[in-house]
Amino acid sequence: MYNFFFPFKIKNSFAEYSRSIFFKGKKNAAKIAVFILISVFFYACNSEKRIPPRKQLLVKNEIFENDKLLKNQTIYDQLYQQPNSSILGYRMLLNIYSIANPNPDSTFNLKYLNNQKKYDREVKWLSAKQVQGLRKSFWYYGIHQFLKETGEAPVIADTLKAKKSLVRLRSYYFNNGYFNVKASFQIDSLAPKKAQMKYFLTTGNPFFIDSVRTNIKSPALDSLYKKLKSELVVGKQYKLEDFENEKSHISTYFRNHGAYRFQPNYINFDIDTINKKDKATVVLNIEKYSYLENDSTKTEPFKLYKISDIKIYTDYSTANHNKAIKDSVTYNNMTLYGFQKIKYTPHAITDAIFLTKGELFSDTRTVLSTRYLNNLKTFNYPAIQYEIDKKDTTDQSLVAKIYLTPRKKYSFGYTLDFTHSNIEDFGITASITETVRNVFNGAETLEISARGNIGASNDIANSNDSFFNVSEYGVDAKLNFPRVLFPFKTEKIIPKSMIPSTVVSLGLSKQTNIGLDKENFTGSFSYNWTPKRNTTTRLDLLNFQFVRNLNPSNYFNVYTSSYDALNDIAKTHNKEPSYVDTSTGDLIIESGTTGFTNDVLTFKTDLRPEDSEFQDVNSIEQQRIRLSDNDFILATNFNFTKTSRRDLQDNDFYTFRTKLESAGTVLSAVSAIGNIPKNQNGNYEIFNLEYSEYIKTEFDFIKHWSVGKSGIFAMRSFFGIAIPYGNSNSIPFSKSYFAGGSNDNRAWQPYNLGPGSSSFSNDFNEANMKIAISGEYRFPIFGKWGGALFADAGNIWNVLDAVTYEPAKFDDIKDLSEIALGTGFGIRYDLSFFVIRLDLGFKTYNPAKEIGERWFKQYNFANVVYNFGINYPF
Repeated sequence: MYNFFFPFKIKNSFAEYSRSIFFKGKKNAAKIAVFILISVFFYACNSEKRIPPRKQLLVKNEIFENDKLLKNQTIYDQLYQQPNSSILGYRMLLNIYSIANPNPDSTFNLKYLNNQKKYDREVKWLSAKQVQGLRKSFWYYGIHQFLKETGEAPVIADTLKAKKSLVRLRSYYFNNGYFNVKASFQIDSLAPKKAQMKYFLTTGNPFFIDSVRTNIKSPALDSLYKKLKSELVVGKQYKLEDFENEKSHISTYFRNHGAYRFQPNYINFDIDTINKKDKATVVLNIEKYSYLENDSTKTEPFKLYKISDIKIYTDYSTANHNKAIKDSVTYNNMTLYGFQKIKYTPHAITDAIFLTKGELFSDTRTVLSTRYLNNLKTFNYPAIQYEIDKKDTTDQSLVAKIYLTPRKKYSFGYTLDFTHSNIEDFGITASITETVRNVFNGAETLEISARGNIGASNDIANSNDSFFNVSEYGVDAKLNFPRVLFPFKTEKIIPKSMIPSTVVSLGLSKQTNIGLDKENFTGSFSYNWTPKRNTTTRLDLLNFQFVRNLNPSNYFNVYTSSYDALNDIAKTHNKEPSYVDTSTGDLIIESGTTGFTNDVLTFKTDLRPEDSEFQDVNSIEQQRIRLSDNDFILATNFNFTKTSRRDLQDNDFYTFRTKLESAGTVLSAVSAIGNIPKNQNGNYEIFNLEYSEYIKTEFDFIKHWSVGKSGIFAMRSFFGIAIPYGNSNSIPFSKSYFAGGSNDNRAWQPYNLGPGSSSFSNDFNEANMKIAISGEYRFPIFGKWGGALFADAGNIWNVLDAVTYEPAKFDDIKDLSEIALGTGFGIRYDLSFFVIRLDLGFKTYNPAKEIGERWFKQYNFANVVYNFGINYPF
């Protein structure tokens, strides 16, 4: 029997009281429900309930070096045991593991096999075999296996593994010059089921290199070594890493200067510390070449090999390697062979080879040759092999054999992609490409492709359109020459070791149902080369673009914020009834908007230039002209990219990109020299169209740092500015900047931020200067799921152009207060070949608001911006 005590007076009935609680205290009920759910969750996720009896969970490691607590993560990484991972102190993966049933078979037996009545009832509905099959079903077995595989098993404090950790620590310190290090550990109990490990190190004094002597048993290598600057510095602290680097340094130098048979394992070091205090004498030993002959090992001094012959097989395959050669030609001291008639101009192949007859063997030249041959995109996996030249009695010559397997002359490909961009919320892109190789017998490659795209966008004017309301189709042609095409020799400026190429491209595309609809005709003549490893350079000697707006009369249907502003002004100052739709009282698009704008700017209304509303109309008209006019751009641009990233697993790297572009300069010079008359606007024309003239520059810097064991902090900074001059007073829309979107400031939709403190939130807002800074902390959650915390800052402005609208302009450094700030968090799912992400951006500082209303006024889920993206934003 149970007695209940109620700390209140019952007036009618318990049911009536319950109803009063429900209607009068919904907030309290919600809080109680949340409290109960949290309590149940934490009970289920009790991280200690899977700890075996008399065992303790390892929750912390501490390492003390000479009684000083260390923070160096590299040293902590030497430990065999690491505590379970955590996010802000919460061990999520451990708790997920703890939810799993450790013995699902026992639970199944208890529910079915040990309960005969329940078992008999189930067998009536299912067969005995099906009931047994439930044992391995998802609900009884699979879900628990999933939780175990997703989570982390508890890390139990283990003395054996702690002893192994001491061995690792001693080895780490020994490799860094501490030859007399002493190490011990102890386990401290923090609770009945929790413990921490403490490691204590007494290092003693480090040892320093006292002198370096050599013992090189091959005279040829001894002579080479004397020309080499050693990286082992006398007086420097002993570090094993320096000795490994020295081995690599010596081996690379030898193999680039003829030592064909040499390998790093022929190098070893003797370290002598006897009768020396904190000093070490280093002896560098380089052994003789060793080989097997008749089951016995023989040695001989290393030799330096020269290349005596270069043979290139232009159509090699495993099927014809034993067939007779039918064609050959000698060019540039190399011999080209063909099992059929040779189909390549000799220089197209020999220009890709960096080996020279009579020169010493070189690994670097071999690798460069392979890279260049690959870059031709004409052969499959070029191979370079060396053989001892039997004609040389001194046994110091090599024959280089280069095997080239041609790809098919014609190949057909197609792609189908699902896309997301700053304009398209969702898109489907398909393309077909025909590739023709060795077009002019000089390893040239021609690609002709057709592409089409349909997509869904929320940024167009008519929200009542069908789901797929964006479309684009086009054709492109690209011809690649694996060399620099120029009237003069460029070898001294761009040597072939930089793997240069020349690309000529043409493209035609048409966009519909987005903005004003457009036709684009593009073309370029470009040079590409690689000055150094991880550095790429591109020079577009000529890059032209013709953009024709197909539907300029739709302008105010697209730029609704501009229309609303103009319409509001017209309701007060319009004097012409024909401009207005009598049923709505709004300006008619396009006759009414054009007529009223002309009336204002020609002083036919009561507005004057000093009035703010006059300036607003003028600004709206300037933007309309800029965005609806057709553009012709003839530019030259230079792009440079450098990265320190070694591979996809490298999380400590930087990438720097810069671009310099000049447009219209050549056309203006030709027009001036030819005394071509200007139009009524005082500008030159080509094809009855004013061409654009501007200079544009961009700087983009990205840096990644590893944080802890698996976290990453990424930072990006960007600055770009395009300044019109001469024939232009504004920048073409296609060359302007915008802010917002999944790869920019994620608290704003694309084109919705800026310029400056302006607030045209429904327009494709753009400007000619941009500043952006972003930071993002990325961390794993569990399995392939990851999370991110980010902050994005930046904005766009108009500067040194025709825009007169003050809120959109950048006048001085005070306008940096208009930099918007968005913060938020995101979820990522790693599919190995790409990452899917969802970011939630909150407007933290909005410069479009009044000064006192900018901070945190829209920091809520009502104003959150959801960003779906593919791969990381930077």
